[in-house]
Amino acid sequence: MQTTSVTSKGQITLPKSIREQLGINAGCKMLATIVGDHIELRLSDDNTEQVTTGFGMLKSRRAAVPADFDPANLLNDDRA
Repeated sequence: MQTTSVTSKGQITLPKSIREQLGINAGCKMLATIVGDHIELRLSDDNTEQVTTGFGMLKSRRAAVPADFDPANLLNDDRA
């Protein structure tokens, strides 16, 4: 049995050996249940959905470019 601590936010760290053995990765959903005098954690069935693309995962601090933006409009006609 391995010991871990609880943070001020109520979070715990699962030991790496346990995460590897059960295939627990960042973002996995867990179900927590009180059983008698202890807590039982189970992997949620929601974890079967695998991410196939990265679409929507990254956020940018830049302002969005309008869909009708034409970079040719940036060129000056004074270059003749």
